[in-house]
Amino acid sequence: MKQRILIAEDHTILREGLRALLSSAHDIEVAGEAINGRDAMQAANALRPDLVLMDLSMPGTNGIDAIVGIKKRFPSMRILTLTVHKTEEYVREALKAGTDGYVLKEACHHELMTAIRTVLNGRIYLSPSISEWVTISPQSRDKASSVNTVWDTITRREREILKLIGEGSTNKHIAVYLSVSVKTVEKHRSNLMKKLNLHNSSGITAFAIEKGLIVR
Repeated sequence: MKQRILIAEDHTILREGLRALLSSAHDIEVAGEAINGRDAMQAANALRPDLVLMDLSMPGTNGIDAIVGIKKRFPSMRILTLTVHKTEEYVREALKAGTDGYVLKEACHHELMTAIRTVLNGRIYLSPSISEWVTISPQSRDKASSVNTVWDTITRREREILKLIGEGSTNKHIAVYLSVSVKTVEKHRSNLMKKLNLHNSSGITAFAIEKGLIVR
């Protein structure tokens, strides 16, 4: 029986390339595609694939939040992150969210297929350049979560507000959208700027783009 894979990638040319690549394998079937994290969660629920190939930087709901959402509903569903981000911070975030593997987009065909089959077989896979500083073991997620950065102190609501500010929303618009008071938004905004050492909206936007919360 073929293993069914869902591709979550917002760039059409990459998504089509991945579909062609995976479809050429005798033991793999592309179950579906998604262009953002929200679509990925909905497709995972509808299609129940064996593995989700997940990009991190996508418009709207990003890959990290999608991983959390999918793993919360389907703990045994395998997820392999495929991304350009190679910093330790991104790897820790993905591992904490629940990803089962982390492959860089610079990887060759052979490495990607190896990663997919490794994760489908119940093991963790990390690209060689990442595994040099992250131990591949069942405890990898625990080790990743034990090392905290300023980003780790940002709450989910603060991340929502950070994303909305980065997209250009005013405090009033954010308050209406989140059903909270303007004062609450202002307080979250002030806390965010202090925590992240940011001084204006442009800095917030740049930071949100860097974290993959919004795409430009």
